[in-house]
Amino acid sequence: MMTELQKIILYSGLSGITVFIGGLIAQLVEKKSSSTSLLMKEINHGISAFGGGIIVSALALVLIPKGIEKLAVLPVVLWFSLGSICFFMLDRLIAKKGGKIAQLLAMLMDFIPEAIALGAVFATDNKTGILLAVFIGLQNLPESFNSYKDLRSTGFSAKKTLTLLFILSFSGIAGSLIGYNFLQDQPEITSALMLFASGGILYLIFEDIAPQAKLNHTWVPALGANLGFLVGIIGHLLI
Repeated sequence: MMTELQKIILYSGLSGITVFIGGLIAQLVEKKSSSTSLLMKEINHGISAFGGGIIVSALALVLIPKGIEKLAVLPVVLWFSLGSICFFMLDRLIAKKGGKIAQLLAMLMDFIPEAIALGAVFATDNKTGILLAVFIGLQNLPESFNSYKDLRSTGFSAKKTLTLLFILSFSGIAGSLIGYNFLQDQPEITSALMLFASGGILYLIFEDIAPQAKLNHTWVPALGANLGFLVGIIGHLLI
């Protein structure tokens, strides 16, 4: 029978490996489709919107609600604003250097704090921890799909991009172990981390991700965003 620590490593690992799987799917789509194909464009923009919808749902249903539970108004404003400002500055720095990794940043801003929360939750409620791991894994698929595209557009080779996504897929295990070992009795720190992430995610959504999802003369991306948010609602209700 597995120990609690072994369960955390297993489920956080399964939720994280979808980062790599999303990259593999993106590579397959890249190989099979022409970049000038209208269907290819609809698929890419639709998945971008779907991923954006899931990120918004994580923001609205998990990160912000959990983040404001244990903090007063002033710390809430401080940490959310700090996240917004830090990622504004980071995004501007990347833009000046010609980079385009907003989706990757958003994925990590979403994935890591939720993984930390996953580790803390497992200490008191295994069932909720397992459901949260499923939810995180589902979010990572479209986010890593779009991250692959972002990284490829900056000049990364397919091999280098997949290697990076594979390495990042293990960051969830590290985050969960941190949450389990150090933050079980530190809800204020966990809340501050979630609000910092929320500020950064919200900035990236409206500055970089939502504009990428726009495609004229088709309704697919808009419905993709709604579907992504619905997936988040279902995950929240299950948890």
